[in-house]
Amino acid sequence: MCTWWYNVPGMDRQAFEQLVADSLNGLPEAFRARLDNVDVVVEDWPDPETMRLAGVHHPAQLLGFYHGVPQTKRTHHYGLVLPDKISIYQQPIEMRCRTMEQVRATVQRVLRHEIAHHFGLGDDRLREIGAY
Repeated sequence: MCTWWYNVPGMDRQAFEQLVADSLNGLPEAFRARLDNVDVVVEDWPDPETMRLAGVHHPAQLLGFYHGVPQTKRTHHYGLVLPDKISIYQQPIEMRCRTMEQVRATVQRVLRHEIAHHFGLGDDRLREIGAY
């Protein structure tokens, strides 16, 4: 777990996106296969609406966010919809990390957390199973 406000120097967007792609590719195939209508994107910061939805007051508080309908909430009417989106926020993650290894570990943790939301696991359940 990274500590607050360190800021790893020299991380460009392409290198960060590669960390996210590597983390996604490192997931078991059973999970990757069920992410066929999910876009994973890197953004610098969360926007005000996402911050409101997440219940945070400062953009550095949010490391990632799942935008979509969890698989457990979908009905037979679910179809012809835009892909769900998982946003990974580069600047807040970098601000919390001292080393590239910490950035990598944080990206992996945040990505798995947001994917858990896609599969219908809420924050309370993630706390119960020790994911935090």
